[in-house]
Amino acid sequence: MDTQMHAIHFKADKKLLSFIQERLNKLEQFNDQIVSAEVYLRLDKDREKENKITEIKLHVPGKDLFAKKQCKSFEEATNVAVEALRRQIMKDKTR
Repeated sequence: MDTQMHAIHFKADKKLLSFIQERLNKLEQFNDQIVSAEVYLRLDKDREKENKITEIKLHVPGKDLFAKKQCKSFEEATNVAVEALRRQIMKDKTR
């Protein structure tokens, strides 16, 4: 899977980027036709605590899947977003 990661208005460290890549790779066990993924990491300045936003868009033949989550850390937001995408993949498989 080809993955593009974009940290908006800050520089993400390699540890965070490898964590996200590892989580995305686990989605391939549910759907091996995932072509690529786009990840956007943002900081919301309006809130104090839950100001980390992770947006993930998966490109699958015939459909794009999307999840956007806001949490206290990018790791937590990534975990929640990947879980939402996993549910979307499983729901799509049953159709």
